Amino acid sequence: MRIEGHLSKMKVSHAETVQYHLRLDDSEIELNSLIGANIRLSYLDVITCSNCGKKTKKSWNQGYCYPCTLKLAECDICIVKPELCHYAQGTCREPQWGEEHCLKPHVVYLANSSALKVGITREKQVPTRWMDQGATQALPIFKVSSRLDSGLVEKAFSQHVADKTNWQRMLKGDPELIDLKAEAQRLLKLVDPEIKRYITEVMTVEEYRFHYPVKVYPEKIKSLGLDKVPVIEDKLIGIKGQYLLFSQGVINIRNHSSYKVLWEVL
Repeated sequence: MRIEGHLSKMKVSHAETVQYHLRLDDSEIELNSLIGANIRLSYLDVITCSNCGKKTKKSWNQGYCYPCTLKLAECDICIVKPELCHYAQGTCREPQWGEEHCLKPHVVYLANSSALKVGITREKQVPTRWMDQGATQALPIFKVSSRLDSGLVEKAFSQHVADKTNWQRMLKGDPELIDLKAEAQRLLKLVDPEIKRYITEVMTVEEYRFHYPVKVYPEKIKSLGLDKVPVIEDKLIGIKGQYLLFSQGVINIRNHSSYKVLWEVL
């Protein structure tokens, strides 16, 4: 198999074992059946902005050229810090984009990827968001009406629990199971007065569980970047989150969005 194209975030789907497809332009490669196969991933020294289509020497913000990062709302700081929402301040770069993406119901959740964490996601991103993070458990706890409100709730929780995944620990193996419902109740007692005005619905769904297609976890976590290692030729030993796990190291596919590569199964 030899397929050439620009990388983008891997497609994931929830099943007994999380299912992965590598996307190269319009092609999709089913990956789960390739665990244990020898793969060659070659960077072709081309990066093309996923928005404007122009070539760029560096991928900014996971797939854009620098000018596009300055003009697109999806590249603004409030995407990673939603409590700083520019739409609410009247300074959104693209108000229509903000209405379509930020003024929509969001879910506040607890997850277990490297350890307990709080997070937020658009309602329609459930459960994709958790598989992208490599979570083994996830529990939606609230719905709120906007991204800004979700960010304010998350910030209150983050005073008491992590709001980021330790990706190195996540790739060393599955963490011990956590009683997410009990943790939600514990945290609620700490933040309830600050957040209750933002909550539109208390969710009562059961927690999600995820199992990833990993044959063996690497003993040492070595990050492989195509800028420094333009050819990765190795056995694919697993997939978790947005990482391909090889015997010699791991590569974050999402961080290489818009890189043109050649994918070969040897």
